[in-house]
Amino acid sequence: MSMRDKLLKNQTSRYSNISKLQKSLKKTITGNVLWDREIVNYYSVDASVYQIIPDVVVIPKNERDVINVVKIARKYKVSVTVRGTGTGLVGSALNSGIIIDLKKFDSIKIQKNNVKVGAGTSKGNLDKVLENKSKFFPPSPSVGPYCSVGGMIGNNSSGSRSLKYGSTIDNIEKITFVDGHGNKITLPENKEYGSKIFKLTKKIDIEKFPKVTKNSSGYRLDSIKSIRDVHKIIVGSEGTLGIVLSANLKITSIPNNRVLLIVEYQSENEAATNCSQIANTFPTAIEFVDKTIMKNINHRFDKKSKCLLFVEYDSEIKNIQKRIKKIITGKISKIIQNNPDIQKWWKFRDSSLYYSSKVIKNKTLHVIEDATVPIERLPELFSLIKKINQKFHTKSIAYGHAGNGNIHIRLILKKKKISIIKKIANEYFDNIIKMGGTITGEHGDGLARS
Repeated sequence: MSMRDKLLKNQTSRYSNISKLQKSLKKTITGNVLWDREIVNYYSVDASVYQIIPDVVVIPKNERDVINVVKIARKYKVSVTVRGTGTGLVGSALNSGIIIDLKKFDSIKIQKNNVKVGAGTSKGNLDKVLENKSKFFPPSPSVGPYCSVGGMIGNNSSGSRSLKYGSTIDNIEKITFVDGHGNKITLPENKEYGSKIFKLTKKIDIEKFPKVTKNSSGYRLDSIKSIRDVHKIIVGSEGTLGIVLSANLKITSIPNNRVLLIVEYQSENEAATNCSQIANTFPTAIEFVDKTIMKNINHRFDKKSKCLLFVEYDSEIKNIQKRIKKIITGKISKIIQNNPDIQKWWKFRDSSLYYSSKVIKNKTLHVIEDATVPIERLPELFSLIKKINQKFHTKSIAYGHAGNGNIHIRLILKKKKISIIKKIANEYFDNIIKMGGTITGEHGDGLARS
């Protein structure tokens, strides 16, 4: 048989298998089973630069549907990829095979100190419901109004206030999911399942994990300190260990008062160096934006200023203002204490990705956009970016969660060759790891880093 004949035979066999898969799903699933061209094209993209057309899209109606999808996928040996709302930057929601959309799993049940939510619940809707009870779920990604809780769990999302409140992994008490065999599991309640996971933690070298306050790379076995923590292995696993159905999330009372300081610096190194000192005063957030982002903010800054820090506190506000003025080395441009103005300034910061996209008109691969280092190594990270720009004749836009050492870098390349991007990524990540950092702090590995 010729090579051409073999290829045709394999292709025919694959199409036959897909057709059987689609029919089996259609017959068994009570929710939606779709493979129209416009539907699969819609699910072939997300907020990343990648595109993969799935064979079929399933929107399950209930938990039994999810279990049946997994069992049918095993029978036909095809992948199952969970999609949230498609806001991810690294292609985690894309694959061939089956795409499963849990948007109908949007229940919200508030309890005393936690809230039980379905994986398809919008973070924006959750925020509104909790606000009516004067509560909030602390992780606050900039796409918070649009992302799903399931997506946040998959990526171990965090956002600006993770400096004080932690990432998703720090704010989750229980997870119910369907594993690769079609079993419905709740952790940490399932002791048999949990004990197997806990045994794995005895085999890891904890010292080799990144020395950072946030990490979305690999499996977070380092976060499991006791059998009560075994559910945390699911957080940040990007759907590779199971399909999350629901979760119990920790909720916190909304602070009565906040103060936000906008601080100007004449160099990125000065701002980065000052971050460690500011972090010792226990702020809610320390956020960084560079000159490119500053130009989009409706405020007259000093012409010599090259970057800003957004420094926020939500406790001991009167005492902290005296202390912080002695610590900050930059120019305090604004001190904001009324909530509407604080929200207005946070919108400027949360729009950084949009502002950078206006400058980078053509899509560039998100590869080095989410590294995190220990905060005391932050000046080295900015020096590394400068060296890479000089070596590879690139420019960059920087913004992010400086208090966690998590800076988002958007590269501007004249020649967008994959070979050049790989060289940049290898050099960048090698140095990040040497600093004790991680290649992704909150966006996940996805296609970009896999």
